This record gives sequence, structure tokens and C-alpha cells, in this order.
Amino acid sequence: MTRVQPQSLPRRYTLSLSCPDSVGIVAAVSSFVADAGGWITEASHHADEVNKRFFMRQEILADSISYDIDAFRSRFASIAHDFSMHWRIADSAKKKRVVLLVSKQEHCLYDLLARWQSQELDIDIPCVISNHETFRGLVEWHGIPFHHVPVTATNKTEAYAEVARLYDEAQGDVMVLARYMQVLSPELCARYHGQIINIHHSFLPSFIGAKPYHQAFEKGVKLIGATCHYVTEELDQGQIIEQDVNRIDHSDKVEDLVRYGKDIEKAVLARGLRYHLEDRVLVHGKKTVVFK
Repeated sequence: MTRVQPQSLPRRYTLSLSCPDSVGIVAAVSSFVADAGGWITEASHHADEVNKRFFMRQEILADSISYDIDAFRSRFASIAHDFSMHWRIADSAKKKRVVLLVSKQEHCLYDLLARWQSQELDIDIPCVISNHETFRGLVEWHGIPFHHVPVTATNKTEAYAEVARLYDEAQGDVMVLARYMQVLSPELCARYHGQIINIHHSFLPSFIGAKPYHQAFEKGVKLIGATCHYVTEELDQGQIIEQDVNRIDHSDKVEDLVRYGKDIEKAVLARGLRYHLEDRVLVHGKKTVVFK
């Protein structure tokens, strides 16, 4: 199929880091970039006074740097060592490879495919993995490989080993659970720590299990919402990337709640994924710093 071509944007490097807070971090990093001829187009930083930790993100025009990204990494390493930094630098010329996992609910899959097709999300989708055959036709119509990996009570070890194999084969950068209704194994979560993003309704743990919107309707809730978070070994306890809510009232039917909930889930997942792709999310313990 034909995809919409995006307007060309200047190539940029994104430097993100966290380290123990101290005097001179901003000056050291900014001086390093300036000495390389770097033109900083966006800069954000945050000091966590409770944990005494510092977070920073900078976007730099790639063509303004007098050497390539590998040399940048090599030369910046000494500053990173001096300040005990956890850091990374990404190149916008290298598209992130997003592997989607889905079950039988279509709304998040449809939304992400539309954003990919229109280049609103400038990513590669090397494949879609599902425990059902439901969306094979849709995915393959988009020209994307579809892999059916059934998951049962007796084959989970083998199934998740196959998911890992497909993800590695696709050279994935991030795995998105676009309403994938299976609990990933602790081994898979640990292996791809910080690389798996999930979306779910914000009712957990109040309305756990089947039909959460029906349960919420019966309780007469006044707000519904969604949470985008990283997947960890502890179910639905990963670091939160993005959330949103929608106010409802007594006139809304359960069908309205389901519809509102799907709309919020799509928007929150897309925003959370974008923040991750743009290296705007820095994780510290059970929390995140998200530079928007």
C-alpha cells in the first residue's frame, strides 16, 4: 500500500541522561556540546530534591556537530563517568522498530496502524504478533508480516520463547501490547526491561478481571481513564508513562463508557509511545520523568 510521505525534518541527536545531582552538570554538558559546534534546539532538565537525582534531555542538530555519533559517544564517555551518568544518545535518522502485540480488541491496533501509515508516527513496524488469527487480513493488507502465536495454559513457555525469537529476528526496539490480553512471563519482562509498553484502563485494582467498564458502571463512577506504562515482572505495576481521564455522569450507559474508554486508550497509548520513541522518558525506580 502507498504511505503518506512526511515533510523532511532536520536530522537531530537526542541526548538523555540521569545522575546523582551535583553542581556543574548543565555547564559540563552544554560546554561539551558547544565545543563540538552543536546547536541545541530543545533542552529540558529536572532535579529531584527528594532522591537527589538530576535528569536532562537535549535535542541537537546533527549537522552542527563536527563529528559522527560514534565519536560523540566516545568523547562524551569521560563526562558521563565523572558524573556517574546513566545516558544514551539517539539519532533521528534511525527509525525505531516497533513490534505490535494484539489479541481480539482492534481499536489500539487500528489507531497505531493509521498513525504509522500517515507518518504521524515515523516508525518501522517489522511485524505484528497475535495469539489469534483475527487481524491477519488487516495487518497483511498494510504490507506488514503477521505471526500467529497461540497461547494456552500448557504452552506458555514455548509461546513466549517464540515471541522473543520473533522480536529479536525483527530487531525490535520496543514491544507494544496494543490490547494484548495475555500476561507475559517474568522471563520475557526481565529480558526486555524498559522495552515493553502496555495500555490498560485506569480501574485497576478496583475493577480487576473481566468487563471492567461494566463493573465501573455498576459502581456509578464519575471518571474513567487509561494508563500507559512499562511492563515489569509485577503485573500492572510498571512505571507510568502517560495517563488521562474523561468525566462521565448518571446519564451515560455502559456502552458509552466502553466507547469513551476506547477513545482514551488509543490517545494515551499513542502519546506514551511517542514519548518513549522520542527519548522523553527517563525511569528512576518506580517512577518516570517525562519531558513533554
